[in-house]
Amino acid sequence: MTRTLDDTAEWLTHSPLFYLLLTLLAYRAGCWLRDRTGSSFAQPVLVTIAVVGATISALGINYDNYRSGTEPIAFLLGPATVALAVPLHRQAHRLRRLAVPMLVAIPLGAVASVTVGVVLVKVLGGGDLLARSMAPKGVTTPVALALSEQLGGIAPLTAVFAILVGTLGAVAGPAVLTLLRVRDHRARGLALGAVSHGIGTSRALRDDPVEGAFSGLSMGLSALATSLLLPLLAALLL
Repeated sequence: MTRTLDDTAEWLTHSPLFYLLLTLLAYRAGCWLRDRTGSSFAQPVLVTIAVVGATISALGINYDNYRSGTEPIAFLLGPATVALAVPLHRQAHRLRRLAVPMLVAIPLGAVASVTVGVVLVKVLGGGDLLARSMAPKGVTTPVALALSEQLGGIAPLTAVFAILVGTLGAVAGPAVLTLLRVRDHRARGLALGAVSHGIGTSRALRDDPVEGAFSGLSMGLSALATSLLLPLLAALLL
């Protein structure tokens, strides 16, 4: 009987189905906690990271096995990102008056994000390798990984930075914007998308459809602006 239980446990902890269920249930628990508490800290992504991380560590599961087992979820991130164009299309009539401010603000935001990241590393005594890994942290993770590799940074570390920045922005961003008396949902969305990319956009979509649409737009434009400006900024700062 003990042998059977051990074999079952071994199969479960090496089964892609277990990894998928763990991830989905953790995210659902995060949604439930957010709805019950209303706390900005109860972000589903943050809860999922904590629950999944604790579980695979406790069970001794290799992260590479977990990552390969949850590949279907990773694959769906592509269509989900493209689907952000739907709420943006619904708000297209609001874009004309903001075209010029966006063309100014988003590149400036990209410059500020990269500069602050690099300067922060250098002030704290970090080396060029860490600075190259930190520089693209403000854009969505797939773009950040590609930019980090081009700069010669450590791509997995860049992914960690991007996820941390996105989570922190989703948790604290709306409160900070309210404290600064930024009430316009368009401006709030642009700020969240530029700072906390996909995670912040999911938060913005829940708060207000206009805010979510502009956050999705800002996420894409910020990734484009950072991709274009990063080589120049790297030459100046690194």
